[in-house]
Amino acid sequence: MALPPGTGCGTAFLPEDFEVPTLVAGQGFRIRPITVHDAVRDYGAVMDSLPELRDRFAADWGWPRPDLTVEQALVDVAWMQKEGQLRRQFTYVVTTPDEERQLGRIHVFPAEPDAADGAQAVLSFWVRSGNDHPGLDKELADFVRHWLDASWPFEAVRVLDPAGGAPELVESAPLDPF
Repeated sequence: MALPPGTGCGTAFLPEDFEVPTLVAGQGFRIRPITVHDAVRDYGAVMDSLPELRDRFAADWGWPRPDLTVEQALVDVAWMQKEGQLRRQFTYVVTTPDEERQLGRIHVFPAEPDAADGAQAVLSFWVRSGNDHPGLDKELADFVRHWLDASWPFEAVRVLDPAGGAPELVESAPLDPF
């Protein structure tokens, strides 16, 4: 299993000259890096999805805690923002196009060293429970596969199944240098 998002790998895992994606838009959603300004919306999305997120992540990662507070959510979000600034892992919010509602979250983080499947990175995402965008989980799964290929420099990324099933290895050609 990969390290959980938020633990950090200690060093940058992308080339220094790589420009990290900052905003992408899909059909009916936007994806952008998380910031401390997202803490309250993120907390709401996590709490709305608490049973599902605990079923999926608690055993391996201990997250989210059932007693999560807004204050702890702010610390977590600030930590995720800082990890992105340090280029150690990247967390994105998925929002409605007007950014009024958070629909989920995406994490891109290093795979464990010498991963048996050859993955250089791991992508994990979740979609808010009871969201008013039916089918978003499938749409987002398709979207992130294309996004990985078009915007990230990895040859192989392990995409964790949002339903908790077997991970998928997404392979692509690395980006040409600019």
